Amino acid sequence: MKLSNNKILITGGATGIGFGLAERFIRENNQVIICGRRESALQEAAKKLPSLHVKTCDLTVAAYREELYNWISVHHPDLNVLINNAGVQQHMSISDPDFLARTLEEIAINNEAPVHLSSLFINLPSLKTIINVTSGLAFVPIARIPVYCASKAFLHSYTLSLRHLLKPKNIEVIELIPPALNTDLGGKGLHNYAPPVSEFIDAAFIGLRQGESEISSGFSDTMKNAGPEELKKVFNRMNPVS
Repeated sequence: MKLSNNKILITGGATGIGFGLAERFIRENNQVIICGRRESALQEAAKKLPSLHVKTCDLTVAAYREELYNWISVHHPDLNVLINNAGVQQHMSISDPDFLARTLEEIAINNEAPVHLSSLFINLPSLKTIINVTSGLAFVPIARIPVYCASKAFLHSYTLSLRHLLKPKNIEVIELIPPALNTDLGGKGLHNYAPPVSEFIDAAFIGLRQGESEISSGFSDTMKNAGPEELKKVFNRMNPVS
């Protein structure tokens, strides 16, 4: 994709990787719209990046996803890049009494939203690129976040198919595959050990400039290229028997 003079929608763009992408794309001379559930987080992001456009949207609800698309088609019909970044990470056990409710929320945000939004936004004549943000955990799961890992494996597989399906429309489909980064994903402080978001953003933009369709770094790059035996070893190391 070209890296400047785009109009870009980033879901979950107020914090973490989404905000890092917004900040970098603005620096590269793009117009950026972010959406999210928390109005306070959106306004805080807009204070840091005054040129941002913000839109409150609860992506767990199909009607709100449709409303977002309709709003874009009226107010920003020249939008040409959709970045499906929004995601939640639930640390839970299958024996938890609220396991199903939390699972359904996780699937709605991590899977239903990108699938639905992609099917809507390909109807924009201006759309040229879809970017899906997955995870290195798509290739090897951590058992204490079972649905998150499965949802990213789903999105990785779906992205492969979407890339093939949209070739006749000349819509480029790119997958960003970050490793663990120092964000609040899953809860504050859980990823303080991890590299900063800026490190992955730098790697992502190198990949985008080089025209890569799958962009990973660090742990994610290792897992993406690992064979079955190595993945088994990593799984056992990350999920020790207590």
